[in-house]
Amino acid sequence: MVEVFKTNVESQTQANLLIDQIHERFPNYKANFDLDDCDKILRVKCIGGNVDSKFIIDLLNKSAFYAEVLADDKFELTATCLYVN
Repeated sequence: MVEVFKTNVESQTQANLLIDQIHERFPNYKANFDLDDCDKILRVKCIGGNVDSKFIIDLLNKSAFYAEVLADDKFELTATCLYVN
């Protein structure tokens, strides 16, 4: 399963630290950021199960970042903002 989050992470350095924390806690998760997206998207894929959304949100909050789960319809809309000039 894949969960998509809207965040306020700005730099690749910040993103890399958060990804390391996610992978350390959940080795079966694959996480990546799309910082070029207007919603600073974090995608987390769980191999063989569901993503613990609450953990991801809490982890970002504890590191002074904002995160919220994007509903499927919201993600379709935010994905289009990449193409708006």
